[in-house]
Amino acid sequence: MVTDRLEETNVAHLVSRQAQLAPDRVALVQPGPNRRTMTWAELDSMIDKVAAGLAAHGLIAGHRVALSGPNSIELLIAYFAVLRAGFVAVPLDPSCSADELRSDLAATGARLLLSAAPISVAGVAVLPLTPDALAALGAEATGPVSSPQDREALALLAYTAGTAGDARIVMLSHRALLGHLRNVEPLDVIDADTVALALLPMFGIFGLNAVVGTWAMAGGRLVIMDGFSDSVFDVIVAEQVNNLPLAPALIYKLLHHDQLRTSLASVRTVISGAAPLPSALLAAFTERTGLRVDQGYGLTEAAPGVSVTLGGDLLGPGHVGRVLPGVAVRIGAGEDDSEPAEIFIRGENLFSGYWPDGRDGPDAEGWFATGDIGYLRGGELFLVDRARELIVVNGFHVYPAEIEDVISDLPGVAAVAVLGRPADGRGDQVVAFVVGRNVEPETVLDHCAKRLPKFKRPTELHLVADLPRGATGKIRKGALRRMLDDPLNHQTTTSSAGTTEDRS
Repeated sequence: MVTDRLEETNVAHLVSRQAQLAPDRVALVQPGPNRRTMTWAELDSMIDKVAAGLAAHGLIAGHRVALSGPNSIELLIAYFAVLRAGFVAVPLDPSCSADELRSDLAATGARLLLSAAPISVAGVAVLPLTPDALAALGAEATGPVSSPQDREALALLAYTAGTAGDARIVMLSHRALLGHLRNVEPLDVIDADTVALALLPMFGIFGLNAVVGTWAMAGGRLVIMDGFSDSVFDVIVAEQVNNLPLAPALIYKLLHHDQLRTSLASVRTVISGAAPLPSALLAAFTERTGLRVDQGYGLTEAAPGVSVTLGGDLLGPGHVGRVLPGVAVRIGAGEDDSEPAEIFIRGENLFSGYWPDGRDGPDAEGWFATGDIGYLRGGELFLVDRARELIVVNGFHVYPAEIEDVISDLPGVAAVAVLGRPADGRGDQVVAFVVGRNVEPETVLDHCAKRLPKFKRPTELHLVADLPRGATGKIRKGALRRMLDDPLNHQTTTSSAGTTEDRS
């Protein structure tokens, strides 16, 4: 008998449901010289065995199990097995240093680490995250595992870092993860005929719940790759991928590849998330491919969805779509949603607070302050910038995203980041970092002079080879501020002689 969706209390139930509905349908593909596939029935059975094997290691409900490895079938099996056994998954960035990994394990109190790379950690049991090791773990099982039936039980500890780099650990329950999936289900982002590419890192909430979770809810086929490589186009063609969830950094890499025009014939949906998408990059990708690029807005604390442009018109810069069913949005105090102010959200998909004590979660009425600035127009949400990135010049508010969009419009500009730096007696100074090909500083400054009032124009401009980014492509502005403090770390090309003292 197929489980009633309303009875699902554990994210791992989604896989069991698909195994009941279509046991012999291919669920997973991992391309490569030794291409691997797994049906829903095979996946569900393996999750059962690994979950029981984990339980045999003396873990009990609520214990944390860390996962560190590249995108792979094994990582996905381990994730669902941890949830099915009633433990808490702690996905970690496999590219972090050994010291950072040990720090993360200590911060989360993980009892067990499943790692694709060999490492020794005092006080933490370590098991290899490999096909043979998972098979051996499953062989240790002494009996079936019965998943806890509490939707409020903690399912996931997810690291989040804003552009300032202030990492915090988000507590997400099964209720929150399932809440997001139910919110997006009516949009038919993925259905049983979808072949989605899992290219984004699965240790981030976008890759883990917006991609993997949505796939498990809908029952499509997931093609697993670990990040961008030249082979991605061959995989899209060979596997007939029709759904591409991407981050802006990946869109840029695709855009500048020779195979772009000839390799996306099967693609019907492109969704960008995890970081703001510059309007110039969106336009260039659509012009070259003919494909519409939809955007979503969300955050780890919302598991992650708040709004998406799917099914509606694209309304230009800053537009991030209609608020998802099940999510409520309030702008500022709620007096005038059309005026830019901080975005507050409420819904079943919200987190339970920050680890370890749940502090700074939704308030008594369920509202959470996102730290982002936006406004509503006709039910459509527009994102202006992050509240913490607001620049104040002589008392006037300057939003970095507006300046970044203007500079991104210049031919040859690959990436741009704008931030404020305190300037004695004048509030903040507008500083721009630009990555580009054959881009002249004077051209950037002249362009800004034509498009922006004086108080918004950069007074300091740096041409750099690259911008520091997190795993999902989000620019780490905290690292840029540290670069300003250590000018030997980057090439300063020019400083504007313009003034910021008037608003004309």
